[in-house]
Amino acid sequence: MNLLKNVESTIASLVEGTFGRVFRAQVRPVELARKLAREMDANRTVSLSRTYVPNEFDVWLSRRDRALYEPVESEVIEELSAYLLEHARREDLSLASPPRISFHTDERLRLGEFGIQARLSAPPERAAARPAPAPEAGHTMIYSASDRVGGAAREARSRPRAPRALLVGDGRTLVVPPSGAVIGRSRQCDIVLDDAGVSRRHAEIVPQGGAWILRDLGSTNGVLVDGATVSGEHRLADGERIALGSSEMRFQIS
Repeated sequence: MNLLKNVESTIASLVEGTFGRVFRAQVRPVELARKLAREMDANRTVSLSRTYVPNEFDVWLSRRDRALYEPVESEVIEELSAYLLEHARREDLSLASPPRISFHTDERLRLGEFGIQARLSAPPERAAARPAPAPEAGHTMIYSASDRVGGAAREARSRPRAPRALLVGDGRTLVVPPSGAVIGRSRQCDIVLDDAGVSRRHAEIVPQGGAWILRDLGSTNGVLVDGATVSGEHRLADGERIALGSSEMRFQIS
């Protein structure tokens, strides 16, 4: 557990420390770490005595996000791999090999969006010894980099989507992920606020019916929108001001 905490602290430092200014408004390493772990958990394969999880991950970034990662890509991948390895050990999950992560660019993705494709693969030495399967007769095998984005990302694009959401405040602009975000003081939240008046899991912003909905998650000090307390769900409008503890942000649509 101590090693896990050290790894989590290292990944958090990529946001708050050396690389913090670079990734503040784009896809952050700590966000990638959480989503990679979720993909690992969501794609478990249970055998008689073990639970296997994916060991290879393709991360698809927008052109602008990928450009920001390129100077430090190997360092970030190393930290993400260490995080996944410790996550698997903590959850007693079996890996066929140490996690292997590759970054790719997808021109269809916008700034702040990313896709993850997870798969369970044999170690390289086993895969090399295995003969490649013969293609079925009458079928043409076509490979395209854009086709390798996960099916969930393609399905999400086919549905009506809420306009892009931003939170602006304290001298920074945060992009709300397309799937929504949990806001709070905990490092496990999608948007972390270093504010003693903010609960660990304070509130969430989620897309719904082509709009963005704000919900209080049972916080201690509540949520205010333009000075009014939010009770239940609140449909956010462009320009509204959200207050959590002593932190205030302006909600923007772009």
